[in-house]
Amino acid sequence: MAADPAPLKPAASALPAGRPSDRRGAVGDDVIAALIVTVLLVPQSLAYALLAGLPPVVGVMASLLPILAYAAFGSSSTLAVGPVAVLSMMTAQAVLPAAQTLGVEPHLAAMVLAIEIAVVFIVAAALRLDVFAALLSAPVLHGFITGAAVVIAIGQLPQLLGIALKGQTLSELLAAAAAAPELLPHAPTAAIGLTALALLWLIRSRGGPIIRRIGFSARAAQLATRIAPMLVVVLAIGWIALAPAANTGVALAGTIDLLQGLHFTPFWQAPPAVWQAMAGPALLLGLVGYVESLAVAEALAARRGERIAPRRELVGLAAANAAAGISGGMPVTGGFARSIVNFDAGARTRMAGVWTVLFLAIAVFLLGDALRFLPKAVLAATIIIAVLSLVDLHPFTQAWRYSRAEFGLMLAVAALTVLVGVEAALSLGVIGAVALLLQRTARPHWAEVGRLRGTEVFRNVKRHKVDTLPNVLAIRIDQSLLFTNSRWLADTLIAAPVERPGLEHVVLMMSGVNDIDLSGLEALMQLCRDLKVQGVSLHMSELKGPVEDKLLAADLRSWLSGHVFRTQHDADTALRSLAAQTEDFVI
Repeated sequence: MAADPAPLKPAASALPAGRPSDRRGAVGDDVIAALIVTVLLVPQSLAYALLAGLPPVVGVMASLLPILAYAAFGSSSTLAVGPVAVLSMMTAQAVLPAAQTLGVEPHLAAMVLAIEIAVVFIVAAALRLDVFAALLSAPVLHGFITGAAVVIAIGQLPQLLGIALKGQTLSELLAAAAAAPELLPHAPTAAIGLTALALLWLIRSRGGPIIRRIGFSARAAQLATRIAPMLVVVLAIGWIALAPAANTGVALAGTIDLLQGLHFTPFWQAPPAVWQAMAGPALLLGLVGYVESLAVAEALAARRGERIAPRRELVGLAAANAAAGISGGMPVTGGFARSIVNFDAGARTRMAGVWTVLFLAIAVFLLGDALRFLPKAVLAATIIIAVLSLVDLHPFTQAWRYSRAEFGLMLAVAALTVLVGVEAALSLGVIGAVALLLQRTARPHWAEVGRLRGTEVFRNVKRHKVDTLPNVLAIRIDQSLLFTNSRWLADTLIAAPVERPGLEHVVLMMSGVNDIDLSGLEALMQLCRDLKVQGVSLHMSELKGPVEDKLLAADLRSWLSGHVFRTQHDADTALRSLAAQTEDFVI
């Protein structure tokens, strides 16, 4: 992923240039989009805070100032930052054990984690390290997201059913269930949770077609189904408020008071041990958060023909997480669901995020007291429905058909995420991806080539009917020559004169070689010496400019026993002419 060369500075304006009527239209579209996103954001911010093991108000705080910070520094016009499911789960796995061990509030550890993630992003932007996002290869990312979605859904079952079980992974939940087999679901809680789950699923899966049959447009139907969780929240609040006696023992979210949310221990009062404990998780959460956010931002930008600046995204996410840590929030990143809703609702600029903050603050201020009637089981149902949409088995089937090794890596990452935890899964994923890369580069693809009759084109002798010379071995190398595969040169080519009596020339067709490191250079020089001892000359053709420059700087002319040809056609023509001068020449 190429780093963005543009200088780092806040966006001069979040509004598009143009005529006043265009700007007024953009403002109107942004306001409408913000209203729709706010309806989605109220239950989501509460639910993801609970998923992270934090008070619900923390989710609200993470959805206010971080949005403003991203609007000032980010590059996407439609990305909606805030708490997201995967990052919330990772936050819980990082802060809860550390808080218990160190004797601090999980909220304080979460703020420290957000600040450290901001530092990670700033350092990455300054050093142009956005390329490290490639460490989460497609198999690792698909496996992790699928596994995380499954473990999040399973982890919400105790809260959905009213069972007092604690655990962050399937193994921990099973161990807790085995240790307390007498625990049973709380009937009123289970009834509310399962009803909410069924309603959310029906609205998401069947609501769109029903709304379209009534006469609404496809876009209106889509937006209505995406804001359905707020309807379920309202119904649940009404049920608890009207029938308190029938819901005794149901766990409730509690009053959400923004003013009370401002009373917290500031992050700078955290003990040094907390900062040290959060350093490792900050790197993992930063990597996952950046990859997820950038993927969403680029996907939406492509649909509008816009451009995302990867390096400025790092700065925008750094500002958002710093704002979250300062204001009493939790780690944030670009959210898939909110961003899609923001995009589909017609957001034109980053000002939509500013309007969202205003509407969310008003909504929580007006409805905060009513949220004391909101069952946590409904928030659990909201999370389950949201994360199950992330489960996509298509990449697994595609990987099975395309690359069994990458399928195995994807499956292993998903299983470890579910059974063991995030750190083990991502560590294995990165190590496995690097191992597969080394395995591929250690034995690069190569082919003996010959001329397609009547053309100047050279192709694999095993795939095409081609003309070759008996005293020439032409090898096309399809990968850079690096320390990982330099030994391959000797292993593959040094025995060629023995296997092919009469061999006089070896031509390395270098069209697929983009780089040669020092190990590759030394391997080439050694191969040239070994072949020369056996009476065989080494030639090269189709060297790329940068590669040729490096070889010439290494005094190529002094050690290469043969010639450097501009094209393989030139090499073939010259060697045919030379062979034609000998009496035993045969084509």
